[in-house]
Amino acid sequence: MQHLDDPLPSQQHRYEGLAVLSELELHRRRERLFLVFGGLFLGTLAMLNILGITRFIKLLEITDGAGDPVLVAGVPLVFAVAVGVLPYPITFLCTDFISELYGRRRANAVVWTGLLLNIWVVLILWLGGWLPGFETIDPATGRPELDEAGRLPVFYEVRALAFGAVTASMIAYLVAQLVDVHVFHFWKRLTNGRHLWLRNNGSTIVSQLVDTTAVILITHFYAKALPVNEDLAIWPQLWLFIATGYAFKLLAALVDTIPFMVGTRYLVRYLRLPPPEKSST
Repeated sequence: MQHLDDPLPSQQHRYEGLAVLSELELHRRRERLFLVFGGLFLGTLAMLNILGITRFIKLLEITDGAGDPVLVAGVPLVFAVAVGVLPYPITFLCTDFISELYGRRRANAVVWTGLLLNIWVVLILWLGGWLPGFETIDPATGRPELDEAGRLPVFYEVRALAFGAVTASMIAYLVAQLVDVHVFHFWKRLTNGRHLWLRNNGSTIVSQLVDTTAVILITHFYAKALPVNEDLAIWPQLWLFIATGYAFKLLAALVDTIPFMVGTRYLVRYLRLPPPEKSST
């Protein structure tokens, strides 16, 4: 299927029953849709970096007949994900749409813009903590004093967790998203532009494994923010976090196959692109 970054991007594929659009209207449609996907991608990225690892959600706990948790290598079998993970799968759906409709160059451009957005978030968080406020500063440490509950002011707690989340996500995100785009186009070439479901799922499944592993390891060893039990062996707990987080993302990847396939078939008509089944690339 011709992308919008291929030669002659204004060329229209003619669909029966659909009017031929003016060059101006065609350009507006394509740029508006790109803005929607790019905005959704970048907005989700900013949101998950702030929410990040501020809370872990227990999705499922496996128990035995007596109601006691089932243990694996001494670790309770609990499926948990960080709250920031909840909207994350939508970013891969957006890059898949952009890859399919606009081509690899624009998909990579959005990925690199997302990296700059991460840096911008870190800069604002750092600046917000560096500028003087109304907190009482401990002269010995230069840090705000703990409140009556023994906690840092809310901003500083969010800031510390966000720093950890952003550091983990910046590394994992860049690798995973670039892997997603690369694998997407690998499957597209291999299948001669057919089998939307294969490149959608094949790219996301591989990239999410890379992303999940990197995020969990960096979050624990750098940010020290995983809710681990210090009395139990650490690696079984980390593998469980990786497995449960990946299972959540894998399920999301399988679910988003339907909107991706349906959306693509509608949008190639809306943008007047050749249908995928007629692609030779």
